[in-house]
Amino acid sequence: MPGTYPASANPPWKRRLDIVLVVVALPLLLPLMALIGLIIRMVSAGPALFKQERIGYLGERFLCYKFRTMFVNADTGVHQGHLNQLMNSDVPMLKMDSKGDPRIIPFGRLLRASGLDELPQLMNVLFGDMSLVGPRPCVCYEYEKYLPWQRERFNTLPGLTGLWQVSGKNHTTFTEMIQLDIKYARTKTLWLDLKIIFKTIPALMIQMWETWVKKNSRSQAAQLKTSNSARSGNDGCLSQPTFMTVVSGATDTEHRRKLKRNLYG
Repeated sequence: MPGTYPASANPPWKRRLDIVLVVVALPLLLPLMALIGLIIRMVSAGPALFKQERIGYLGERFLCYKFRTMFVNADTGVHQGHLNQLMNSDVPMLKMDSKGDPRIIPFGRLLRASGLDELPQLMNVLFGDMSLVGPRPCVCYEYEKYLPWQRERFNTLPGLTGLWQVSGKNHTTFTEMIQLDIKYARTKTLWLDLKIIFKTIPALMIQMWETWVKKNSRSQAAQLKTSNSARSGNDGCLSQPTFMTVVSGATDTEHRRKLKRNLYG
């Protein structure tokens, strides 16, 4: 039964916080959600909502809701290969979006970068399958590849946002994500949940900025390659691609500091 998990997974204070915040936020979010659904139906054939089986508390499966940001019947094998690479390497967990995923519908990249595609998961929170704060719910084929120690992250309900999401997300490795999720599962408190919730909007704004920077960097690099124009560094100024690299490097350094604070602080 949804919402009947033990207190270790969903303490009474956590369930009350979820219900209060969702009930307060829904009247404000419903018009936005209706608009997003309408836009999706206008730019792409198929339903506005995407339903997928995900892994929740202690490995239990549940039906997770999202706004559809990919074309119907998009190839999932590509994502499985990308995920396998992230799980078996020490590289940041960048989404395929950063390389220009052709499966994504118009406006889909914006929805994903802003986190608006996950608003329907508020229904999962009301059903009790998820909490507002917790590890992200992983897909079934990802769960099958987890090592025993990594599955400790499932000792709490999955969430819309979490310690990993506000600790640099796309700048962390798969192992670092697992470590952050396990730390949250062991140490969750009301104060920590509130702290993560308040940090989520700034984290999403940074994520949107980084998405814009990478998109413009790719576009500029493609234009330079096509036109074979002279380098713009002759006037003593940074060219746009160089500027993008500098910004990205500085941002990554800051995220590494934040990650260390959240893991060991």
